[in-house]
Amino acid sequence: MLCAVALVGLSVTAQTPNKYVVSFYNFENLFDTINDPDTYDEEFTPKGPKAWNSYKYYKKLGNLEQVIFDIARYNGTYPAVLGVCEVENRNVLEDFVAMPKLAPAGYRIVHYDSPDARGVDVAFFYRPDVFELEGSKAHKLIVPELPNFRTRDILTMWGKIEGEPFFMAVCHWSSRLGGQAASAFKRNAAGAQMRQIADSVLAANPATKIIFMGDLNDDPTDPSVREYLGARENKNKLVAGDLYSPFIEMFKKGEGTLAYQDAWNLFDNMIVSENLANGTTGALRLTKAEKGKYYGNIFRASYLFQKEGQYKGYPLRTFVSNNFQSGYSDHMPVYLLITK
Repeated sequence: MLCAVALVGLSVTAQTPNKYVVSFYNFENLFDTINDPDTYDEEFTPKGPKAWNSYKYYKKLGNLEQVIFDIARYNGTYPAVLGVCEVENRNVLEDFVAMPKLAPAGYRIVHYDSPDARGVDVAFFYRPDVFELEGSKAHKLIVPELPNFRTRDILTMWGKIEGEPFFMAVCHWSSRLGGQAASAFKRNAAGAQMRQIADSVLAANPATKIIFMGDLNDDPTDPSVREYLGARENKNKLVAGDLYSPFIEMFKKGEGTLAYQDAWNLFDNMIVSENLANGTTGALRLTKAEKGKYYGNIFRASYLFQKEGQYKGYPLRTFVSNNFQSGYSDHMPVYLLITK
C-alpha cells in the first residue's frame, strides 16, 4: 500500500497567507436519488440495482466532506479551488458545499450540464475571498472521427488570485472502454483541444497562469498527455508557453491515484503553464509541500484505503458491484500548492 498522510493535531483556518491549495477529486458517481428521464441514471435510484437511497447519498456526501476537510487540515487552509468530476447535477454540488465542515470556506459553484449520456458532469468550487472569478465557459469536446460523440465538457474559468491572472480547466476524458489502444484517439483529441485552448489563452496574455486538472483516463506518460497536450517533464528546461507535468516523476516511481489489476495508474492529473511552474511572471509560483519530494501531491489518508479482502490496499470505493461499501471514491484526490 502507498504510504498514508497523518492528520493528528492539525487544524484548518480560513486562509494561510500567501499559500493556496488547488485540488481535484473524482467524486465517483455522486448522483442524487431522483430518476432523470433524460439520462441513464436508473442505477442510482431507490429502485435501481444499487438501491441508492437518501441514507447512502448522505453517507457519500459526508465521506467526501471529510476528505476535503482533511486536505484543508493537512495544509492549514481550505482549497482555494476544487475541481471535481462524476457529479450528476447542480443539486448535488449545492448539497456538498452546504456540509457543515465546508461551510466556513464559503464555496461558490461553476457548473454546466454536459451532454454525457449518463448525465455526469464536471464542476468547480472556488472561494470568492481568494479567487476573483471573471468568467467561465463549457467547451464541447470535439472528436473529429465521432461528430455526434456525447461526453463531458471541458469546463473553464478565469479570474485573478492576488491580482494575477489565472485560467483553469477541469475535464474528464473518455474512458478506456473497448481497450486502451482502441479508445486512445478520443483522449488524444481531448489533449489536442486543451493544448489549443492553452495556446490561445497565452497568446492573448502571456502572463496568464494556467492550471488544467481532471481525470484523464491516461497516465502522465501516455501520448495524449505528453504529445497531444504537450505536458513536459523537466521543469528546468521549460520555455515560455510550455506546459509542465508535476505528477509524471511520482508516477514513474510507482505512485498513483487508482488501482487496477494490482497496478497503480495516475489518471488524476494537474498540468500547469511554465510561468506558474517557474514563477517567470508575477509573484505566485508552484511549490513543493514541506518536506515534499514532488510538485504534485496525492492525498492518502489511511481511511481512504480498503483494509481487507480481495481489494486490500485499493481505494475504498462506494460500491463493489452493487454491494455498498460506505466508501469514498475509487480515485485518490490530488492537489498543488501555490505560494508567493
